[in-house]
Amino acid sequence: MINYIIKRVIMMIPILFGISILSFAIMYAAPGKPAILNLDPEISPEVREAQAERLGLNDPVPVQYMRWLGNVAQGDFGTSYSRKIPVTDMILERLPNTILLMASSLFIAAIIAIPFGVISATRQYSLTDYGVTVGSFLGLATPNFWLGIMLIMLFSVQLGWTPVGGISTIGADFSILDRLHHLILPAFVLATADMAGLTRYTRSSMLEVINQDYIRTARAKGFRERRVVYKHGLRNGLIPVITMFGLMLPTMIGGSAIVESVFNWPGIGKLFIDATFQRDYPVIMAITMFGALLTVIGNLVADILYAVLDPRIEY
Repeated sequence: MINYIIKRVIMMIPILFGISILSFAIMYAAPGKPAILNLDPEISPEVREAQAERLGLNDPVPVQYMRWLGNVAQGDFGTSYSRKIPVTDMILERLPNTILLMASSLFIAAIIAIPFGVISATRQYSLTDYGVTVGSFLGLATPNFWLGIMLIMLFSVQLGWTPVGGISTIGADFSILDRLHHLILPAFVLATADMAGLTRYTRSSMLEVINQDYIRTARAKGFRERRVVYKHGLRNGLIPVITMFGLMLPTMIGGSAIVESVFNWPGIGKLFIDATFQRDYPVIMAITMFGALLTVIGNLVADILYAVLDPRIEY
């Protein structure tokens, strides 16, 4: 297992290197420069050119990339063009908020999708199965930004049950209930698409498991159906589902940018959107690499959990 983890960590290096090259090239292919976009329009072209020169934006793109890569190798992701503070400080400031949102979303998706997937599998071709299937496809087809706006209109504007956005009540002392009050809608919206996919994946996995010989043997011994399904079947049925959690990380990272913008949640996703509009290159690259690293680590953890759940697997 240790050798496998070491090999996977080594494999992460060229993957992250390739992602950094593509991200840097795509970012610089966009029109406009930060020095032009962020300065007062009344400032003379000479001042703008001097600002661009100071930021190194007049250098060839390969030179800028190698300079950025050298700084990153030393743990320096640069300074934000717009806020004039280190990018690392900006990310660490917002990272806990994004982790809270993603963890809550993952929890909501798991506690709803897995039971519904099991019920759908055990009641195959019933009205319940069809209802869960239709609900899953609707969840997959519904855009996060539209669902978020509709839920805000219903629960915040019309009913007044939840805040319109933000992470806490302005001027109020910190409390867990207040944080949960602001968290519930964005976490649910972020979980919707993953919840739908996880439901279908759980159903497919359980359908394969409940037709195995050892399940029929357990039934023949007189065990109750609930025990057969949840004790004997679910453990093995969850083995392939575990890999889904690693695959859900990229969609959650991308979805969090949209959801955080809709609900004005001060996380890394919203920071990325703001930086994109401002052409704040150091912030964009730092968040891109953070998302790529988190995705690779998530897949590695999924593989390890797969081996823990299935003792037949050896690395």
